[in-house]
Amino acid sequence: MTDFDFSTVSRADGERAFDLDRSHVFHSWSAQGALNPMVIAGGKGSVVWDFDGKEYLDFSSQLVNTNIGHQHPAVIDAIKRQADVLATVAPAHANRTRGEAASRILDKLGGNFSKIFFTNGGADANENAMRMARIATGRDKVLSMYRSYHGNTGAAIVATGDWRRVPNEYARGHVHFFGPFPYRSEFWSVSPAQETERALHHLERVIQAEGADSIAALLIETIPGTAGVIVPPPGYLPGVRALADKYGIVLILDEVMVGFGRTGEWFAFHAFDVVPDLVTFAKGVNSGYVPAGGVAISPAIADVFTNQVFPGGLTYSGHPLAMASIVGAIDAMQDESIIENARMIGEEHLGPGLAALMDAHSLIGDVRGSGVFWALDLVDDLDTRVPVSGAVIGSLKKELLSRGLLPFTADNRIHVVPPCVVTANEVARALDIYDQAFTTVENSLIR
Repeated sequence: MTDFDFSTVSRADGERAFDLDRSHVFHSWSAQGALNPMVIAGGKGSVVWDFDGKEYLDFSSQLVNTNIGHQHPAVIDAIKRQADVLATVAPAHANRTRGEAASRILDKLGGNFSKIFFTNGGADANENAMRMARIATGRDKVLSMYRSYHGNTGAAIVATGDWRRVPNEYARGHVHFFGPFPYRSEFWSVSPAQETERALHHLERVIQAEGADSIAALLIETIPGTAGVIVPPPGYLPGVRALADKYGIVLILDEVMVGFGRTGEWFAFHAFDVVPDLVTFAKGVNSGYVPAGGVAISPAIADVFTNQVFPGGLTYSGHPLAMASIVGAIDAMQDESIIENARMIGEEHLGPGLAALMDAHSLIGDVRGSGVFWALDLVDDLDTRVPVSGAVIGSLKKELLSRGLLPFTADNRIHVVPPCVVTANEVARALDIYDQAFTTVENSLIR
């Protein structure tokens, strides 16, 4: 699939990398003794390979962040050029590359934002957005969804809705609510319209019960990602905006996973007729080549800090190598029509192909997504929608890897999330691999 010279890949180097990892590296979200990490030797575009020279279609985009693909030359060259000029600079100094990065992000967001605060990633972007909202409103509470993930730092992990929150609940002032999810409705809804109506009613009752005057912000993933690629039904996000306005609450949209092409838009919220007060981003802004994230700030909130000190900062805020990678990535995405490619792939290839896969396999209960951001919701029974077990997911993951596809799995789902540069031919090959893997696993369950 690539023109890489695999004679340069050494199995001994792979073994050394594995041994060093298992001896010295502490992994996230893991019991350390059970780990058997895959060793990646290199990558290009939508493909990675190991030290045995085996290639894999990367339909995980690692952690759903290599939007521009692996080793894009424009991003690599931008980092190299910046390293030759100025490798690091304190955030208190002005730096042209930082200004260029901020200008490009604001241009893609649209005219409702005026400033960018740069962070090291998505979690601290959410931390600082919540801090801005609390100071701007003089209120304390932050409302977020149970089906959500906002990062693994102090307040971000408590704002998260899933199980990872529970052992880490040290931050104060966090309240959770149920967002809309038509396939697994908490509201006994029978249509997307009813789901929107009931979910908004539920949210307003939570706001009222908590005391609107105590709530600083609503923090919402535009499309909850790790929780299941849960596309909000029509009218929901505008309804949330209306509730935020009604009660004087700051609306923060977390675009860490869905921003910069993932859904076939520069930002996912552009497709939902809603404008937030703050937008958090990371991942796709530079495809993770150098750690970077940030908060896009509306003029009303930015003006709060014209004469009032913002009590926050990071040593590596706006690091020049990260900023150069952002400039390189955004320019390449624009020049090479990468956003348009992601949209086309979703509409013409992934969407129809995954729908056909669902028709062919009884394990697949639902297909959701847009662009290059999709999830297969796997069930034991199509009528009851009981999720499949972890053993079934494990079997599918093993079959996919054996056939040369690197998957992203979460709970009872397979997330289909290739880079935005993926080609139609690569999608066709991946769909064939998914089909083979599902056939094999379904046949084993029948026996």
